[in-house]
Amino acid sequence: MNTVIIREDDLIETIADALQYISYFHPMDYIRALAAAYEREVSPAAKDAMAQILSNSRMCAEGHRPICQDTGIVTVFIKWGMDCRLDSPRSLQQVVDEGVRRAYLHPENKLRASILADPAFSRVNTKDNTPSVLNVEMVPGNKVVIDVAAKGGGSENKSKFKMMNPSDSIVDWVLEMVPQMGAGWCPPGMLGIGIGGTAEKAMLLAKQSLMDPIDMTELLARGPSNPTEELRIELYEKVNALGIGAQGLGGLSTVLDVKIADWPTHAASKPVAMIPNCAATRHAHITLDGSGPAYLEPPKLADYPQIDWKPDTTAKRVDLDHLTPEIVASWKQGDRLLLSGKMLTGRDAAHKRIADMLAKGEQLPVEFRGRVIYYVGPVDPVGEEIVGPAGPTTATRMDKFMDMMLGQGLLACVGKAERGPAATQSIAKHKSAYLMAVGGAAYLVARAIKGSKVVGFADLGMEAIYEFEVQDFPVTVAVDSEGQNVHVNAPKLWQKRIKDEGLLAGV
Repeated sequence: MNTVIIREDDLIETIADALQYISYFHPMDYIRALAAAYEREVSPAAKDAMAQILSNSRMCAEGHRPICQDTGIVTVFIKWGMDCRLDSPRSLQQVVDEGVRRAYLHPENKLRASILADPAFSRVNTKDNTPSVLNVEMVPGNKVVIDVAAKGGGSENKSKFKMMNPSDSIVDWVLEMVPQMGAGWCPPGMLGIGIGGTAEKAMLLAKQSLMDPIDMTELLARGPSNPTEELRIELYEKVNALGIGAQGLGGLSTVLDVKIADWPTHAASKPVAMIPNCAATRHAHITLDGSGPAYLEPPKLADYPQIDWKPDTTAKRVDLDHLTPEIVASWKQGDRLLLSGKMLTGRDAAHKRIADMLAKGEQLPVEFRGRVIYYVGPVDPVGEEIVGPAGPTTATRMDKFMDMMLGQGLLACVGKAERGPAATQSIAKHKSAYLMAVGGAAYLVARAIKGSKVVGFADLGMEAIYEFEVQDFPVTVAVDSEGQNVHVNAPKLWQKRIKDEGLLAGV
């Protein structure tokens, strides 16, 4: 067998092109599965959330802009044929990272750099989203098979692991963990489960399983042919019966598929890992054979469902420039609002700096009294954009700052997913509110932003405090001024309805 030469530039171009591709094209198996879930959904809130995600997906495909503002940490799986040789003076990690660098700094679609070096201490942004997490397996053959994925922090942070006793139930553990994951992973998506090996092998299996195509509909139609497929179906049905639903708002579809990969393990062990894939499912699969770079064929726009989300005409319109505590107190959990006017932004780094400044008695750069804050780290704008994709980040990371911020006179905050008990209690104490925007609809949401300027902590980049001017910015009241929490109450309601009314029968 002759040696196949894989040129450095071919590998770099292939990685860069794949990462640009997955930033704005969903895998079509995900779109088909989500569209089917949308059609059978009976929860109005969940159906609206899925409509936003599907509309956003088509807009991103047309405009070649990121599906989500969190353009992810890059994970690459390479099966390197042993008859192939990399023609490069650099390591494989360095070559792959050059592809990542080019993708994330692409001038026509610059992607958000989220990777921080020195993670335990200074946490300094590397500015180009490198390094990637690279996994390599040497295999027989003369081809290089590459799986490229970009995983958002909101879903990656919900990863779970347990070193089980051999007799422990995997099903019971999954059903215990999924409600604890909340909605920060932006359901509906997929669950990847790794069983066996060692602790690190189980986690790797879980991540690799998420690279597989969604085929639950086909599996349900033909029936299981082995115990693993039986387990997949059981978990799919029982997780959806929890009633968590799209964005945790209550509904029929929490997962679109469950993937399982296993590996032999020690007689005394049963390691089990679970990693969710969010609504911004991003992965691609390419092969190099030495003939040049590999490029992915774009999906056909005609294959996208014809769903064009529009603001709810029954939603309450809110003037942020004249917002009062009395207006906030009139909102009830589950209400849909359309926000217009000026609101501030701020997330992890800004909240930490605010806390440090208040502890030192220093004056803050902005006045929060009477304002609303949006938890977001937007993508840089390109062309004539006012702001790049700017969907919400997971609100629970700001929970520990909630009482401090409401003490500054903040009236409400906007993010994605649930709030914890302490934050919910603080919201009720201050008669404030938490408003939820849809995760996975970043480009759609950005269309509601009509003006943007930095008003504080400019050195923090995407984590600076901006002032956005918005028009008909869609949100749902997730926690009202009485402390009623839709992420607690709605899944309970839908879990009961699913059981009592048999809503998932035949799904």
